[in-house]
Amino acid sequence: MEKNFIIAGFGGQGVLLAGTILANSFMLAGKNVTWYPCYGAEMRGGTVNCEIVVSDTEVSSVHKKDTDYALVLNQQSFDKFVERVKSGGTIVANSTLVAETKPRADINYIFTPMGDLANNLGSVKVTNMVALGALSSVVDIVDTKFLALGFEKVMGEKKKDLLPLNKKALETGFNSIIKA
Repeated sequence: MEKNFIIAGFGGQGVLLAGTILANSFMLAGKNVTWYPCYGAEMRGGTVNCEIVVSDTEVSSVHKKDTDYALVLNQQSFDKFVERVKSGGTIVANSTLVAETKPRADINYIFTPMGDLANNLGSVKVTNMVALGALSSVVDIVDTKFLALGFEKVMGEKKKDLLPLNKKALETGFNSIIKA
């Protein structure tokens, strides 16, 4: 089993942090993983994305032509990466900043107001964690327990006080997806 993920948004949304946490959560679950960041020179406000490849065996490569899952936090990222989702794949989008359109009939669309949900928790800064929670609701191999452990590993002791809010953001994102 090899699955490919893209997480994309603009600088300042915590896209690379979300990718690092996702990659670490896969490693903590005993998977093989590769993480590849891509960002413009302008950073904050510019486009940013990362690719994660996870596998039970050795990861073949990163920067795949097509992806199984795209997690997008803004309209520009949706427009850019909707074409990279392979037929039968899924795009999970932040409907706070992304119009709920479906330009392709061969992929699955999940829209949830990640930014609004983060604001309701008291901080737009946890939008990335709401997004990871939503992704974990859609993808069986992404477990919120390992995402929380990944957050702890990445953020370390210095940021341990942020764990309760971020765990709540993961749960909120997970519960925002209505399963059919």
